[in-house]
Amino acid sequence: MQKKAIIIGAGPAGLTAAYELLQRTSITPIVLEKSTDIGGISKTVNYKGNRIDIGGHRFFSKSDRVMDWWMNMMPLDKEAAEIFSISYQQKTKEIKATRNNNNTDTLVAPDPDLIMLVRKRLSRIYFLHKFFTYPIQLSVDTLRKLGFSTTISIMVSYLWAQIFPRKNEKSLEDFMVNRFGLTLYHLFFKDYTEKVWGVSCKAISAEWGAQRIKGISIGKAISHAVKSAIEAGKPKDLKQKNVETSLIEQFLYPKHGPGQLWEEVAHQVINKGGTILMQHDVKKIHTSGNQITAIEALDRTTGEVVLLEGDYFFSTMPIKELVADLEANVPGNVREIAAGLHYRDFITIGILLKSLSFEDKKTGEHKPLELKDTWIYIQEKDVKVGRLQLFNNWSPYMVKDPGTTWVGMEYFCNKGDDFWELTDEQIRQTAITELCKIGLAQQADVLDATVLRMEKTYPAYWGTYARFEELKSYIDTFENLFLVGRNGMHKYNNSDHSMLTAMVAVDNIANGIVTKSNIWSINTEQEYHEEKK
Repeated sequence: MQKKAIIIGAGPAGLTAAYELLQRTSITPIVLEKSTDIGGISKTVNYKGNRIDIGGHRFFSKSDRVMDWWMNMMPLDKEAAEIFSISYQQKTKEIKATRNNNNTDTLVAPDPDLIMLVRKRLSRIYFLHKFFTYPIQLSVDTLRKLGFSTTISIMVSYLWAQIFPRKNEKSLEDFMVNRFGLTLYHLFFKDYTEKVWGVSCKAISAEWGAQRIKGISIGKAISHAVKSAIEAGKPKDLKQKNVETSLIEQFLYPKHGPGQLWEEVAHQVINKGGTILMQHDVKKIHTSGNQITAIEALDRTTGEVVLLEGDYFFSTMPIKELVADLEANVPGNVREIAAGLHYRDFITIGILLKSLSFEDKKTGEHKPLELKDTWIYIQEKDVKVGRLQLFNNWSPYMVKDPGTTWVGMEYFCNKGDDFWELTDEQIRQTAITELCKIGLAQQADVLDATVLRMEKTYPAYWGTYARFEELKSYIDTFENLFLVGRNGMHKYNNSDHSMLTAMVAVDNIANGIVTKSNIWSINTEQEYHEEKK
């Protein structure tokens, strides 16, 4: 009998699992996607020809396996390929775009739209209506903008933190103070982080810091800045393996946004014999002993409930929902932990402008403002917006009219809170007002705006998360169930981590490995550096 794998979710982890199964096993994948979009959080939304990247996705990894995987799907554009290594140049010559039923390569001419661009990274902090380098550095420019007394306070508190670090880091506050000092923490980290998560830094586990910024410190930021200045003008290594993720200087980006890549993966999954069922919402997960046996899903297009039996099951759905849907004798403590897990939701407002602008303090006139940033972290306390994306700078092809500026205003909230419950028009007006208030635009330059809501964007590290190990141990008793991806594992992973979890899960199936420990170990870049093999 042909074996089947039922995969919940058509995001990076789910689609990677489907593709890898088709490439390396005889197992047929069936992917269930709740929404109408491919790519999960990594989808790209097309609004009147202007494309929106939900949250911003830099395609960068220290895993050769992931980098090669991306390149095989979408090669470098010709100009970039000439700059970097011959191995990547070769991949631009032939694209294995389709495969016939015998799994024989059919080579076709490269699609000029199906390419990866190499983009320069520039992210800055906007604070006191001034731009600061991100990650923050104790540079002359930073200290000049902050003033003499603040500079002295920063230096003293930083040295104090290095000599007398907080013992037994339990909270995110402990983690950040130990690396940046108390003054810098209060200036640049506390308010922004609490804006993102909606809770005190004291309530967030230090594990979040280990997950996202473990390798970053003032010392490393300064040494990286010095090295970059010395090597200015020299071609950069595309892989940047010796650079912390937050300090990378360039990254890959699909011509039309991240969703373009995942739509191509979905296309190839279908061509290779897989199935993707859109608008199929999982309602029940049937079990027998230590095995998952079938999934019931509601087809939202017909109202019909379908039963899908399988041999292997991959879940990228939030663990909170997975446990609630399990038809099994789930222990009370496991249900309690799953129900107590928290998430942070996300709203992006796309604002189309004639241009960004700033007010000339001498004349009072607004003048056009050109910024090269991809992200700008908004540190101002009197606005709710947390971050700005400048889509023009991610890829010029994200914007219909290159003479306009396409901005993403990002708000972190919880479904059901006051901001989430505002109408789309109220949210649009809030975003426009705040963009003008922080001095980066004026009302007269606004051409259009749209609102996009995304639930469960960030798994949170508080609530019952401290007891997560109990939940994980129970779920891992189901031998044919593999939790992969950000929400599937309740880990604030980057997309390459999510892909690797799916790849390793397929490795385990192909090699008859039952344990899941190697999947769970893929959580921070320190644990998958290939140069440490």
